Amino acid sequence: MLHNVCSTTDRLIRVVVGLAVLSLMLFLEGTARYWGLLGLISIATAIFGYCPISHLLKIDTCKIKHA
Repeated sequence: MLHNVCSTTDRLIRVVVGLAVLSLMLFLEGTARYWGLLGLISIATAIFGYCPISHLLKIDTCKIKHA
């Protein structure tokens, strides 16, 4: 499996931002509240260690080079 989000700092930032965006579900009303579900994407990239956007931009926070 390909990993491009290995830095602990990077993962922590992704989780915090994801939780902040997810909290929009509590504060927004109507259909706009569902924009908060985008926070799940940030949390998922932190959990799985793979971000498709970072892959496309060739950003890799892993210190160990892949074979």
